[in-house]
Amino acid sequence: MTHAFVKMNGLGNDFVVVEARTQSFSPSAAEVRRLADRKSGLGCDQLVAIEPSDKADARIRFWNADGEVAGACGNASRCVAWLLMRDLGRDAVILETDGGLLQARRLGPELISVDMGQPGLDWSEIPLSRAMDTREIDLSASLPPGADLGLAGCVSMGNPHVVFFVPDLAAMPVTTLGPLIEHDPLFPDAVNVGFAEIKARDHIRLRVWERGAGLTLACGTGSCAALVAASRRGLVDRSARLELDGGDLTIEWRTSDDHVIMTGPVEVEFEGVLP
Repeated sequence: MTHAFVKMNGLGNDFVVVEARTQSFSPSAAEVRRLADRKSGLGCDQLVAIEPSDKADARIRFWNADGEVAGACGNASRCVAWLLMRDLGRDAVILETDGGLLQARRLGPELISVDMGQPGLDWSEIPLSRAMDTREIDLSASLPPGADLGLAGCVSMGNPHVVFFVPDLAAMPVTTLGPLIEHDPLFPDAVNVGFAEIKARDHIRLRVWERGAGLTLACGTGSCAALVAASRRGLVDRSARLELDGGDLTIEWRTSDDHVIMTGPVEVEFEGVLP
């Protein structure tokens, strides 16, 4: 059997989105790694499958580039939402994920907003290996000498995130520190590592080392986590522009229901059929 796919990206965070609504798609970890390989495969940060759902317009599953299953991906959710809106001729769709149902809306030709639901803030929701206040976590013992990053915040957006607030992001060795923290024993499921510089009450500069994918041009759930973690510490308001290497996302932590709303552009690169 063959599967149609669409190569898409959200701010450079790129995905191979596979059509699996009419035939099953269950790749092995090795097959995911081959597809994600940027030299011998199609190249992507995550592989995504669109499947049938009896609860929503479609169900979506995610795999990181290392072959591991991922519980959530914000930018990929926006890309899939755009595809479904195109196919169904609608301006709103509902997506079923392992973390629950996500509502998405079209705000422009390639501008999609997704309600990512409420963030997980308890240590057991992230999860951490022991109980602690997720607002401020000290990971200094796990870092190299001289790498003082201060206290971090932890948030689950359907996947685990830790966010450090740094004075100068440009000077931060993200590719060195990211993999060290990703597999710290405090995080039994590993963790996405965000490095955030607060530019203003409504502006955060962010880089994210994604678990299983490495440094990416943008991270949707990482942007949501950074806004929530910063707002919990009183560093920003509940709505801000997240400036990433690949472009900007708008994130709002809504006061009415504590849902996190992510808005940003999507782009289609090419379409094809998997070998």
